[in-house]
Amino acid sequence: MKTLAVVLAGGIGKRMNSKLHKVLHPVCGKPMVGHIIDLLKQANADRIVAVVGHGADAVKAYLGAQVEYTLQEEQLGTGHAVLQAAPLLSDEEGITIVICGDTPLVRSATLERMIQVVRETPAAAAVMSVRMDNPHGYGRIVRGSDGRFLQIVEQKDCTAEQREIKEINAGTYVFDNKKLFDALSKITNDNAQHEYYLTDVFGILNGQQETIVALCTEDATEGIGVNDRVGLAEAQVWMRRRINREHMVNGVTLIDPENTYIDSGVKIGADSVIWPGTTLSGATVIGEGCIIGPNSDITGSQIGNRVTVKQSVLSEAKVADEATIGPFAYLRPGAQIGEHVKIGDFVEIKNAVLGAGTKVSHLSYVGDAEVGSNVNIGCGAITVNYDGVNKHKTVIGDNAFVGSNVNLVAPVKVGQGALVAAGSTITRDVPDNDMAIARERQENRPGYAE
Repeated sequence: MKTLAVVLAGGIGKRMNSKLHKVLHPVCGKPMVGHIIDLLKQANADRIVAVVGHGADAVKAYLGAQVEYTLQEEQLGTGHAVLQAAPLLSDEEGITIVICGDTPLVRSATLERMIQVVRETPAAAAVMSVRMDNPHGYGRIVRGSDGRFLQIVEQKDCTAEQREIKEINAGTYVFDNKKLFDALSKITNDNAQHEYYLTDVFGILNGQQETIVALCTEDATEGIGVNDRVGLAEAQVWMRRRINREHMVNGVTLIDPENTYIDSGVKIGADSVIWPGTTLSGATVIGEGCIIGPNSDITGSQIGNRVTVKQSVLSEAKVADEATIGPFAYLRPGAQIGEHVKIGDFVEIKNAVLGAGTKVSHLSYVGDAEVGSNVNIGCGAITVNYDGVNKHKTVIGDNAFVGSNVNLVAPVKVGQGALVAAGSTITRDVPDNDMAIARERQENRPGYAE
């Protein structure tokens, strides 16, 4: 018995006032529809069909071959949208999840409960519902005196009494696949919106004496559907709280969770401490026992154990164990920092490998370079890697000492144990254990200052 899924991703999303398709707006670093696909993969969906319409090319470009597609050319309602998947799915035996691409807060555990109900009981469908103090705008769950599900009534079709109902339809469903598409063939658009509502399927199933179960989740945030920027911000807040809580439960200290911004997918080891104002995004991995922040921005970087990063920016960098970064350092893509390395204040590293124990303590730029172990690079030293057309490489051997305010004009090599005197501009290789000095001899002229 297969697990099938239909993702509704064809809406225009006018209230977003955006050129970006609504379901592609990110929540905690991932487009909303990306969260939905991850959820369905966790549910072991055998086939996922995305119903696309407005902005179909953009949705397809993001989702790629993860899903199958069907086009809803006219926006005639949710029932009409799901019906577009009939040529692909109607002959399948199994259960079908129907979920909106703009509901990123649905939990895996809730969806599993719904699947279990349809698989293991006579229920033809399960509906996710939540209770809201202000249910305006949402379809209401109408139950009988015995608590049994009767129907879903959309806001514009509610009676005055039905508008007082606090339990609302969260827009996520699980159906017996055959019964779903049979009922869809019978719905009409005889309603205030003149649309084909997916929710009318439940009235048809009830009329066929089918069992429908409404599962009310305790977490009302699961019912949040993002329709505008206000809803997007609200979804961000709730998902961030979930993410932060999960890290704290796993042994990470967040000094101020409300002001710590961690994207979905970031991994952090136990006993690490994250100070406020810090943003961790992309495929960032942080090891155990690290101290990160305050006010650090780390994107797509790999950080080892017991690393300290203070008030710095790291982008696609790699930092080995016991290194210290910052304050106010900038590690750009390709930066590879070895064990026990010190990168100090106002230092920029780009596309460079630094060996264990090396120090670049302040006010330096190291780009397109290979730096050995236990090298000291003085204040204000730079690798001059760009000639206006091409980038060139600098190589510095183990145990070398580069003095302050040195220019290493690439391509150039400084040998092992070599010393470059402060203020030098080096244009030729320095052999192992040599000292290089390349500056004008000082001349003092008596009385000139006066």
